[in-house]
Amino acid sequence: MSQQALHPMLNIAVKAARTAGAIINRAALDVEVLKVGNKGANDFVTEVDQAAERAIIETLLQAYPDHSILAEESGREHGARESEFTWIIDPLDGTTNFIHGFPFYAVSIALAHRGVLQQAVVYDPTRNDLFYASKGRGAYLNDRRLRVSKRTRLADALVGTGFPFRKGDNFKRYVKMFEEVMQSCAGVRRPGAAALDLCYVAAGWYDGFFEMGLSPWDAAAGALMITEAGGLVGNFTGEADFLYQREIVAGTPKVYGQLVKILAPYSRVIAAEAAPTGEAAVESPEAALARAVGTEPAGEVPSTTAPAPAPKRAAIRVRRPEQG
Repeated sequence: MSQQALHPMLNIAVKAARTAGAIINRAALDVEVLKVGNKGANDFVTEVDQAAERAIIETLLQAYPDHSILAEESGREHGARESEFTWIIDPLDGTTNFIHGFPFYAVSIALAHRGVLQQAVVYDPTRNDLFYASKGRGAYLNDRRLRVSKRTRLADALVGTGFPFRKGDNFKRYVKMFEEVMQSCAGVRRPGAAALDLCYVAAGWYDGFFEMGLSPWDAAAGALMITEAGGLVGNFTGEADFLYQREIVAGTPKVYGQLVKILAPYSRVIAAEAAPTGEAAVESPEAALARAVGTEPAGEVPSTTAPAPAPKRAAIRVRRPEQG
């Protein structure tokens, strides 16, 4: 699929991503003068994140004013909230890398229609690499079709991950699963931008990936890239419902299965099911997203522990949090 033959909505997403990438590249020339704020411990935001997000939203809503927006920095402030179309945006995934001059960060934009991911763009401005995918039409890097690697054994696999870094993250649980994965594979890498990590699985450069604590805007575009490249993506128990579980595992079909076997005991879903009565419950995905975007879910939040369809051949669904 050449870039001239892209779906019209994907074309707009590419335009938005390149516009944001130009803003990021200009700022990277003099990163020392940037104003850097904290959203939380080790969770940074810069004026570049905000400027890039504004440019993306302006480009998308100029073309599709009746669409809704879910963005990392502004939540659901923009667009038509009740639209069947939702753009899921991370204007600068890898902000910590960016402010240190470490060249591994990206713009991530995905489009969901009625909760199913349809279009995805991840743009790496430092390399001018454009990853893109349309549901049912494959995944591409620039004009090259992507396929996940042919590796079938975890012992031969290079696996990407992301370390927990926010206050409240369960670091001890992560260290245990990291130790198990590290001793079962050929190598583990942690560059620090999940959107690009997921694209690297789609490109066959990684054979697998896992991380806890990701938000929908971190994972949405990369997840569609992987499934369109012939890989699998799900939560730690191997179910397709992962975007709001704050846990993700991905890989070639065989490596994915072997990673799930290791990671399933560490799943938040299993932990929630096993929690004795009276113990503090694991935060629901909807509540976590509502907290992240500054809204409160109304009324009862549905249980998220019931098994979802197996990820193979399953559409990736993006559930909208209830609005207060």
